Formats: sequence, structure tokens, C-alpha cells
Amino acid sequence: MRERLFIVTMLLPAMVLLVLFYGYPIFDNLRISFTDLSLLGMKKGGNWVGLANYRELFHRGDFGHILFNTFVWLTATSVLLRLLMGLGIAVLLNTRAMKKLRLASVARFALLIPWATPPIVAVVIWRFLLERNGVVNETLMRLNIISQPIAFLADMRAVWPSIVAIMLWNTVPLIALSLLSSLQTVPEEYYEAAELDGATNWQVFRFVTLPFLMPAILVLGLMSVFWSFNNFVYVWLATGAGPGTFTNVLATEVYLKGFVDFRLGYSSAIGMMMAIIMGAFGILYLRLVARQQLEETL
Repeated sequence: MRERLFIVTMLLPAMVLLVLFYGYPIFDNLRISFTDLSLLGMKKGGNWVGLANYRELFHRGDFGHILFNTFVWLTATSVLLRLLMGLGIAVLLNTRAMKKLRLASVARFALLIPWATPPIVAVVIWRFLLERNGVVNETLMRLNIISQPIAFLADMRAVWPSIVAIMLWNTVPLIALSLLSSLQTVPEEYYEAAELDGATNWQVFRFVTLPFLMPAILVLGLMSVFWSFNNFVYVWLATGAGPGTFTNVLATEVYLKGFVDFRLGYSSAIGMMMAIIMGAFGILYLRLVARQQLEETL
């Protein structure tokens, strides 16, 4: 009993700090979401409106489109491609041919450049590259892939692939380098045993490499979903949620309602809904997917 009391006493300052640091903003945001607080009336405060902000949110005509953009393009597409490309690059850098040619170190250094580039700078660079008279259009026209320049960040057919491409350029290196670190922990004896058994390259990858990578893939996948779902920078700086509101996502909608329309109460309701969705996803992911996979792997 005394030992338990001692442990609780030692943990208490950290728990209080966590509650103040994370709990207070969450509860205050929840309180604001039930009011009609305006950015222009902060001193006066908002009036209690109950669930009106949430009802308005779910009855909006474009709410489904915003959810589709957030779930399908910003999260699912970017996370899936990020993991696949990161895995492919990591496996490539870990091959004997790359090591023999001494290209692995050069490639690792090259990967650090996009990874170390701040997202804001990455978006600005890509905006220049994707302009109608930019390098991308010029290259595609010289290769006779297109006959006319494309406004990548204004054309509805190209804008989402362009945003996802910018995200991948900036974030795939982290996934690749993390998976490469995991790959280098696989004992060499496993590969030698697989070769002696006559396993094909696919069988070696499927039954030797992939099981070792699964814990890292699961963690990186979960983190990528959180980073992507809540991301504001790439969409806002690349298109400003346009053309029109075609690329509007939940994160940009929070900004638009809070700091353009000055409706902090409504904006807080969107933020609370995002937190609930990500909290539910995290719990479901850990209970149904990650836990089972980790138990099978370990």
C-alpha cells in the first residue's frame, strides 16, 4: 500500500501537467463548440447554442465532399502510397547490388534533402515547378506526353494528384529511412537459410523480410494517418482549398470558419469532430489491427 502511494505521489506532478497541457485546451474547445462565439466578440464571449453547430455541420450540402477529400485523398491515398513507396525504396537500398556499388550511402543522403525541407518550403518549391511555364510542364511537353501546359494546381483533374505528389516528396523519405533501419536488423542467417531452401525473391520478401517490418509498418501507418488527416499546410499553401472549395478538407474548413468567417464556435465543433474521428480510429486500429498483427509477428 505504501509503495503504491509512493508511486502515485511521484506520478502526480506529471499527471497534473498532462491534464493542464492537454486536457484544458480540449475541454475549453468542447465548451466553445456549444456556443456562437465570434472572433470579433472574444471579450463578450459567446451565447450557449447547444448542438446547433453540430447540427449545421452535418446538414451542410458540401459536408460529404469535405469528408471525401479528407478521408480518400488527404488520408487514404497519401498514406497508402507513402507506405508502398517507402517500403520499395527501403528494400531497394538494402539490396546487395546497391551495397556493392556503394550507392546506398549516397541514396540515404539524397533522401535526407526532401525530408529536411520544411513543408512550407516544399510547397513553395513545387508551386514553381508545377506552374504552366514550370519545369514539369516543359519536361512533359518535350517528351510529347502532353501537348498543352496543365495548370496542375487549378485543374480539377490534376489538383489532388499534385497535392498528394507534394506530400509524398516531403514525407516518403522518413518512411523509407525508418523501414531501412528495421531491414538492417534482420539477421543475415535468415536470408542464407532461405537461399539454401531455394526460396524465390518474392518468398524471401513475403516470409522473411515482411514479418520483421510489420511492427514498423503498423506504427508508421498509424502515425501517417494522424499526420495526414489533420494536415493543413499542404492543401492550404498549395491551393488555398481551391479551385473554389474543390480541395477543401476538414483542417482547412476549421481555418476558414474560424479566421475568415470569424465563427469560432462552429470552427471548434469541426475540430471536436476531427478529434473524435481520430480518437476512434486510434482505438479501433490498436485493438483490431495492430494488436493482432504484433502478436502474430512477435
